Amino acid sequence: MVIKGKVHKFGDNINTDDIIAAKYLDSQDEAFLGSKCMENIAPNFSKEVEKGDIIVAGRNFGSGSSREHAPLSIKGCGVSAVIARSFARIFFRNAINIGLPIIELLEIDNISEADILEIDLSHSIIRNLSKDVTYTTHKYPYFLQEIIKYGGLINWIKTKGGGANEGSDR
Repeated sequence: MVIKGKVHKFGDNINTDDIIAAKYLDSQDEAFLGSKCMENIAPNFSKEVEKGDIIVAGRNFGSGSSREHAPLSIKGCGVSAVIARSFARIFFRNAINIGLPIIELLEIDNISEADILEIDLSHSIIRNLSKDVTYTTHKYPYFLQEIIKYGGLINWIKTKGGGANEGSDR
């Protein structure tokens, strides 16, 4: 799975309220949430994102309230992946559950706003095509790659026919 897009760069401690304001939590509509993504800290963000773009951020991305609305809004505005130095654990899992690739990378200082990145999830490589720099990341376990490939946990379960419990008496 290869992802290619333009970078939108953010700093440390971007919390779920920064990603999607609480006033929009009455909706589950991905497109609507995407249109409001990051509006409190970058009002034009959703208008500037092109399908496939990539967020690069600092430490503790997705901290705060535990809600799937945050990664859903990121995916809904067209962002194809998020790279950060570190993620809040519940945000990481919520992003995987909705099929949004999340990648931890410490070496983000050489990645700038509007750089073009190419991410190869299968081989754990990120290429900064604008600066001709390559990074190696932690390899996604196969089952997480599959969840992302199928667009999220629910779709993966539907496709696999509940394969996680095959052979179980439950």
